[in-house]
Amino acid sequence: MDSRITEQPSHYDHLESMPVGEIIAGINHESSQVADVIQHALPQIETLITTIEKKLRAGGRLFYCGCGTGGRLCVLDTIEVQNTYTSPPDMIQAIFPGGINDITNTIESKEDNTEDGWRQLMDKQVSKKDIVVGFSASGTTPFVLSTLQHCQRQGITTASVVNNPNAPISRASDIPVVLITGPEFVTGSTRMKGGTSQKMILDMISTTVMIRLGRVSGNRMINAKIINHKLLERAIRTFMERHPDFHDDDKVKALITQYGSVANTERALGLSVE
Repeated sequence: MDSRITEQPSHYDHLESMPVGEIIAGINHESSQVADVIQHALPQIETLITTIEKKLRAGGRLFYCGCGTGGRLCVLDTIEVQNTYTSPPDMIQAIFPGGINDITNTIESKEDNTEDGWRQLMDKQVSKKDIVVGFSASGTTPFVLSTLQHCQRQGITTASVVNNPNAPISRASDIPVVLITGPEFVTGSTRMKGGTSQKMILDMISTTVMIRLGRVSGNRMINAKIINHKLLERAIRTFMERHPDFHDDDKVKALITQYGSVANTERALGLSVE
C-alpha cells in the first residue's frame, strides 16, 4: 500500500450506494477540516509570505510551479492577481508542464518530465533575486521536485506546499509548508481536500502580498482593473465612499473610465484619504 496519506483509503465506502445527501454531507465534512489544518501551519505560511514580499520589494519575482489541479490553481492565481490588483504581468508567474497554454490539456504524463520546468525558468531568466514555490499534494511530483532541485543547485530560494509528511519536495525546499489533510473522500482524488488547501494558500499568498505592497487601501481593491460593468459599478461606489464630496455618479463614472481604476483616479486628481 502506498505510504502517502493522500493515497490512503477513504474513510467512506460503498460511495456508489449512497444517496446524494449523504455524499455531499461527507464531502462537506471532509472539506470543513482543511481550515483547521492550515491553522496549524500559519507560522510556516507567514515565513513564506514574508520571504516572498522581501523578494518582490527587491525587484525579484514569484514563480509558482505545479501540475494537475495544483498547477492549474497556480495559473488561475496569476491571472486573477493581475485583474484584482493590476500587478505587473511578470511579478507572479506560473510554471506548468508544457507551458501555461497547456492548462486545459489532460495529458498528465507531462508531470513526469524532469527538465521542462527548469527549462521554462531558464527561458524566463530566473535568478537568485526570485523565489520558486512548488505545489504538490503528493509531495513527489517529478516535474516539481526536479525544478526545485535545479533551483537549489543554483542558489535560488525555494518553497513548497505539500499534503504529505517527509516529502521529497519538502526536502528540496528552503521553506516547506506541510498540510496534512488526510485521505480524500474518493481515495486518491487530491483535487478535493488537497486542492482546497492549495487554493486557500494561494489566496493567502497573493492577497497578503498585494496588501503589503500597497495595492489595497482600507479594505478596498482600489487597483482593480475596470474590465466589466460590475467592476466599474464597484469602483464608482468605492470612490464615492472614499470621497463623499463627489455626488455626481456620471461624473465619477467618466473619471474612473478615463483613468482606469480608483487609485489612478485619486492620483490624477491629487486626492488623499484620511
